[in-house]
Amino acid sequence: MKTQQYFRPTKAMIDLQAIHQNVKNLKEFLQPNVQIIAVVKANAYGHGDVAVAQAALEAGATILAVATPDEALHIRAHFEEPDILILGASPISFAPYAAQQRIILTAFAVDWIQQAAPLLANETLPLRLHIKVDSGMGRIGIRSERELLEIYQTIQSTDHVELDGLFTHFATADDEDTTHFNQQVQFFENCLSVMPFKPRLVHASNTAASLVKDPHLQYDAVRYGISMYGLSPSPYVESILPFPLQPAFSLESELVHVKQIKSGDSVGYGATYVAPTDMWIGTIPIGYADGVIRKLGGQEVLVDGQRIPIVGRICMDQCMVALPKAYAIGEKVTLIGQQGQNMISINEWATKLETINYEVPCIITARVPRIYF
Repeated sequence: MKTQQYFRPTKAMIDLQAIHQNVKNLKEFLQPNVQIIAVVKANAYGHGDVAVAQAALEAGATILAVATPDEALHIRAHFEEPDILILGASPISFAPYAAQQRIILTAFAVDWIQQAAPLLANETLPLRLHIKVDSGMGRIGIRSERELLEIYQTIQSTDHVELDGLFTHFATADDEDTTHFNQQVQFFENCLSVMPFKPRLVHASNTAASLVKDPHLQYDAVRYGISMYGLSPSPYVESILPFPLQPAFSLESELVHVKQIKSGDSVGYGATYVAPTDMWIGTIPIGYADGVIRKLGGQEVLVDGQRIPIVGRICMDQCMVALPKAYAIGEKVTLIGQQGQNMISINEWATKLETINYEVPCIITARVPRIYF
């Protein structure tokens, strides 16, 4: 097998052992016989779906979850056996492909099932469906017990479709205030109680609920997302985690140019940074086309184990840093991760960007290769 060769020194390093350990720790924490649904949507939150899925399955996950039909087909091309669940809406035209590829779809509308039925008439395998309950998230899903019974009856009376699961998604499981969370739990429990029979898989707990909520909410399976990658869903959850998380993502590059500039010289577009004194400037081959967006100006990176700031406006393909001295070309630069005794975390980037840690690895674009170790 030919190994891909990368000439640009910018790369994301993905620690598969960390992902394996995060899944293993959850498996040991859960109630017996509760399955782990490894959420590998959005290219496994930017980590690489195939490699992450393999690590998760080896650690004990039994089901893979994605967001779109295309993601599901990509995963199925690499994994023949495990169940794959599409958490989002799928077009009616995808129904026969899902049946052929044993991909489970999310159902939340009677019309969708009725329109998909003729497309399934010649399929050997039934299309498996999980009914989505909108218990308070406000995205997709049925919103009443009456709707639930209608869609249940439609599935039961339609050939070539099979009810395989029922699930919901919590909007505030990572909050200390449980008011809305408790309301969602109650509605979902009411829905379960009116079902004529319990399907094979009932699942409600996302990462936060899996880690810190009542074990009875684990049902038959839990969906493991952000913490599979070593990140906590919120500061509150981080403060009460049942086991330590191991971050899997780091981002690094190298100095490709080092120069000394004079006091008063400017750096970057718009000449927004003016040297306060004679100083050394290093150039790194990474920019906003790689996901290091311009709002990260001023963010520190690690060189020689020291924190140094990005100066000037970040360019499409490059950015500049203020160095304490002249370094050799090729000196390692860590943008996310550990170097020496210092650490720059995804959470630090998220704070700088005024967003959540979920978003950070997702915005590192595809032209940054993921290197697995």
